[in-house]
Amino acid sequence: MEKATSNLELILKYFPNLSEKQGQQFAALNELYKEWNEKINVISRKDIDGLYEKHVLHSLSIAAAFSFVKNQEVIDIGTGGGFPGIPLAIFFPDTKFHLTDSIGKKIKVVDEVVKAVDLSNITTQHIRSEEIKNKQFDVAVSRAVASLKDLWRWTKPLLRKQNTRSKAESDNSKPIAGGLICLKGGDLNREISESGCRPSIQEISTFFEEPYFQSKYIIQVLLSK
Repeated sequence: MEKATSNLELILKYFPNLSEKQGQQFAALNELYKEWNEKINVISRKDIDGLYEKHVLHSLSIAAAFSFVKNQEVIDIGTGGGFPGIPLAIFFPDTKFHLTDSIGKKIKVVDEVVKAVDLSNITTQHIRSEEIKNKQFDVAVSRAVASLKDLWRWTKPLLRKQNTRSKAESDNSKPIAGGLICLKGGDLNREISESGCRPSIQEISTFFEEPYFQSKYIIQVLLSK
């Protein structure tokens, strides 16, 4: 329990205004992922002890940069064990998240974690994102599952045209999430050049001080108007 508390403290360090339920949901992730990772390896064995820094807080960098609003529909492409979708769904309980992955056993873990922490704003689907038909979303999120070129090619058909909601509808001054928002690291110059996109880039280290977040970035690509 002591370790779970310290893990939760890492989240509270940057997001001190969580509700009691959100705090309980974040705290529960520690044992849930350790238990499921023993059965189905969805997180690197060497990373499981760094779950809250390398996975939960990393996912929440999107929440540090953007606001999601009530009833926005968000697709998490290649969610793996549920990142960034599960932390974002806990943080934004009024936003609808659809978590997808091409590997069925990973979706099974996501389903079990979602059930255990009582998340009613998540749906899941065992599917490749490029196979999704006749459904669109307000936002797509993803965490380093493919090159930006491929991610944008898969994502573009799934995005609705940008909505006209203003910042005033958000609960703070952060921009409302839109387009493709993905988490990446390292030297991205070549990848961005090959993508043909003109993304905006934010350094995660401007939000979180831990050394792990150096050279890690939030990339956003918007549909052209």
